[in-house]
Amino acid sequence: MELKDLRYFMEVVDYGSFTKAAVNTYISQPTLSKSIKKLETELKVELFERSTRKLILTDAGEIVYRQASKILGATQELHTLLDDLMNLPTGNIKIGIPPLIGTLFFPTIAQKFGMQHALVSLELIELGAKRIENLVDEGQVDVGIVVNPTDHNKFNVHPFIKEEFTLFIHPSHLLAHEKSVKLEQLENESFILFNQEFALHNLIIQHCQHSGFSPKIAYVSSQWDLITELVIAQLGITLLPKSIYSKMDRNQINMIPLDSPPMWELVVITKKDRYQSFAVRALLQFLGEEFNE
Repeated sequence: MELKDLRYFMEVVDYGSFTKAAVNTYISQPTLSKSIKKLETELKVELFERSTRKLILTDAGEIVYRQASKILGATQELHTLLDDLMNLPTGNIKIGIPPLIGTLFFPTIAQKFGMQHALVSLELIELGAKRIENLVDEGQVDVGIVVNPTDHNKFNVHPFIKEEFTLFIHPSHLLAHEKSVKLEQLENESFILFNQEFALHNLIIQHCQHSGFSPKIAYVSSQWDLITELVIAQLGITLLPKSIYSKMDRNQINMIPLDSPPMWELVVITKKDRYQSFAVRALLQFLGEEFNE
């Protein structure tokens, strides 16, 4: 059994399809399929249910995925330990960031951290916060930036950014020129949200429920720019962190403050009891100094 076959198998599972895994890992789809078939032959099991259109792991596939996570995590940690033993201030950090957070903060992180640590490379993994937490827990991602609350029993948790949600609405909407809006005023509106893979989905629903109503969800998406395009098309309203307005065309969409707004609290997580390389320690120090002054 080769490590690359386990790695290819995990890529297919993480991306949810052979096609997406091939595109994102720059490996041909036939190569991935051949590798998975080879692994199944060696282990004498089927890893995926092939009777369904959706990619579903078999019971054996679930076991192989869990063990592969441990094996590949331990392999990566071995290289990290040896690099630090030789006191080399170099390395590659896998940093997991949900797409919205990546849009707002990753360019600044990459630019400024790169100036300070030119020999350390950052590999961006863009997935929903729930998936990021799982990958950090499995050792496949070194550092994650996720929405709080998170599991303090599993992770070291460091503060990052805290800001308020605001209402994003079409300029022709009746509420578009209000100085502020109460959340309960949105009870009859059609909401456009991130999908269930993202922590913001449940966060917004919970705050609406605390205000006495369950939001009517018209559309969900994994892309913040599509969400705002749907608002511009007058198909609904959305709640997003205030800073995303800097990316908007202000002639096409209005931002309205909320009375007693929900707060968007981001934290940096690393897995508890996992060895932290020089590079990871340097990144954590940088994030603390740059964003928590």
